[in-house]
Amino acid sequence: MALVVSLHHMALPRLTMKEGISVQNPGHRAFASSSKFLKCDFIRWIHPPNSNSKKKRRGCNHSDSTSFNRLRTQSPMCSATSIFRTHSIHTIKSLGTDTCDISIAEEEFADEQDFVKAGGTELEYAQMQATKALVQPKITDKLQPLRLGDECLDLVIMGCGPAGLSLAAESAKQGLTVGLIGPDMPFTNNYGVWEDEFEALGLENCIEHVWKDTAVYLKNNKPLLIGRAYGRVSRILLREELLKRCAEAGVLYLNSKVEKITEASDGHSVLSCENGVAIPCRLVTVASGAASGKFLQYELDGPPVGVQTAYGMEVEVENSPYDPEIMVFMDYRDYMNQNNTESDLKLPTFLYAMPLSPTRVFFEETCLASRPAMPFEPLKKRLLARLKRLGVQISHLYEEEWSYIPVGGSLPNTRQKHLGFGAAASMVHPATGYSVVRSLSEAPSYAAAIASALKDATGDGAIMAYQLNTKDAASRAWETLWPKERKRQRVFFLFGLELILQLNIDGTRMFFETFFQLPEWMWKGFLAARLSSIDLILFALVMFIMAPNYMRYCLIKHLMLDPSGAKLVQTYAGL
Repeated sequence: MALVVSLHHMALPRLTMKEGISVQNPGHRAFASSSKFLKCDFIRWIHPPNSNSKKKRRGCNHSDSTSFNRLRTQSPMCSATSIFRTHSIHTIKSLGTDTCDISIAEEEFADEQDFVKAGGTELEYAQMQATKALVQPKITDKLQPLRLGDECLDLVIMGCGPAGLSLAAESAKQGLTVGLIGPDMPFTNNYGVWEDEFEALGLENCIEHVWKDTAVYLKNNKPLLIGRAYGRVSRILLREELLKRCAEAGVLYLNSKVEKITEASDGHSVLSCENGVAIPCRLVTVASGAASGKFLQYELDGPPVGVQTAYGMEVEVENSPYDPEIMVFMDYRDYMNQNNTESDLKLPTFLYAMPLSPTRVFFEETCLASRPAMPFEPLKKRLLARLKRLGVQISHLYEEEWSYIPVGGSLPNTRQKHLGFGAAASMVHPATGYSVVRSLSEAPSYAAAIASALKDATGDGAIMAYQLNTKDAASRAWETLWPKERKRQRVFFLFGLELILQLNIDGTRMFFETFFQLPEWMWKGFLAARLSSIDLILFALVMFIMAPNYMRYCLIKHLMLDPSGAKLVQTYAGL
């Protein structure tokens, strides 16, 4: 049964929800001022009960993720059969004084996990982030239109983010006829990258600011300098570059939303879009984000999705405590008394800071991973309190950001005909939330595999043979994206994600203090997901040797008792 979330404008007195959904939300400058409100009339969100807790140990959260997973299988967190009938009125405000009106479209989700991937209880914020009114090049101005009546395309890519644009360009370079379908919306997320990784992609000209070094603060005011340059990507320049590559390769574009994909009698896939538009093609690749359960099938035995949430703002300040030459990758110093027993304060968070000048800074309070998602409201409160304790006074707000990144979860079923790429194909690093560099770096090889498979799948023209050949082409493409070695690596990263979910602030500091003391090639390779299965075993051994005794205890306990540990042993036993 599909879960439908319907949000409508409504002017009623302000009421409150009783199911744990936050109702006081900050908006942003992009929306016009209005006195209208929002009503949510079709969501019920059920938080599972706390597990039977044992005595809290230093370094571990009070709740136990193993118990959480067990409870989740018995009682799903989101019930599609329950209708929440109490009207919830949302007053949307920014850091300024204006009340803003947001229009959130009706969304349909394949299941509860798809709903979580889309934003879950933070759905308004996720859509506010996606629809920010930023001035960027329009796709319709750069690419030739995809017209009705055109011949059957070799490949259609759904989604116009960095992953979709890069794959479209690379696939067209391989000689395929490629169509790109999706709303013409700007890149709204702020992208931070290691400078050397973007240089390797030939995209160094898309970096608008570079810091010569990167710092991590854990317990005290002495920073741990990583010795690696970090860059902030220009959303405008990256979009221009990817659109230029698409235009040069001859990618066609349709500004529309795909509603469903069906199989025609001749073996082609048909994408049914808004306004009755139907586009036939040989293969479809879904690159429209993590919440793609309407179009892709996912494995049934995967772990539940975790979420990385972050509230950020780019501001002008009267004073900044950070060196403008150094990017602050993580500041875990305890400015917010994170050992507080309240549930929202128990989750560790860190400050991510990009000093763009002595007085202009992008600050972001980040929860590396949690399940369920840490809401944006406590993140915002924690950031403002942290800045206050640092003595930072904000004089002007340029932009707010609500970053919502699903991490972990199931892999796509690699035996299905439809392909995936980017977050839709579970390419987000489970332990870090990074995905853009991997998508950009793997687009050429994935496009080559798709092109090679399609050329070999021409067949003799018989419909049955054509269908079999096309499905075989999809299987070969999936194998390129998710070979057995990649799947083994991901099992290791999922083990790390589940460990992070259990650590409180003390345990998190211990973990990263050890992590950044590893040989440089190890921690760099882990962050970039480039360590082989054998390298990851060595990584684990060195990490264990260098870790404090208590962290060793946590690692052994996690390996022995958590389901991700059993999965790790089972997977690596076959090497």
